[in-house]
Amino acid sequence: MGDMLSAISEFWVNTNIPAQLKNVDVRGAFSNPWVLVPLITQVGWWIYKQNINAIVFLALGIGLWVFTGTPYAHGLVVDGNLQLGKVLPVAGVGLGAIMVVIYMLFIRSD
Repeated sequence: MGDMLSAISEFWVNTNIPAQLKNVDVRGAFSNPWVLVPLITQVGWWIYKQNINAIVFLALGIGLWVFTGTPYAHGLVVDGNLQLGKVLPVAGVGLGAIMVVIYMLFIRSD
């Protein structure tokens, strides 16, 4: 198991995936028709099939992605020091996301 995890870790670093994720042009991606047309088509299909779970998970993922890009989330660590006043709201956002996922997967019945 340890060999597999180290192999995945080496692959992750050698392919420069962290740097690529850091350099994503969000505005460019969401104005590119090669991204927008399939995304809108997929969401339209989910609406047609009434797949509420998929729509909620997509909205939750985009919402968390947007939240992590806010100045509030970036100010969580300043000069290597954790800002304790900001930990509770960020933890609350994470806990809320986990609660929504648990509700949608296990409690809500389709």
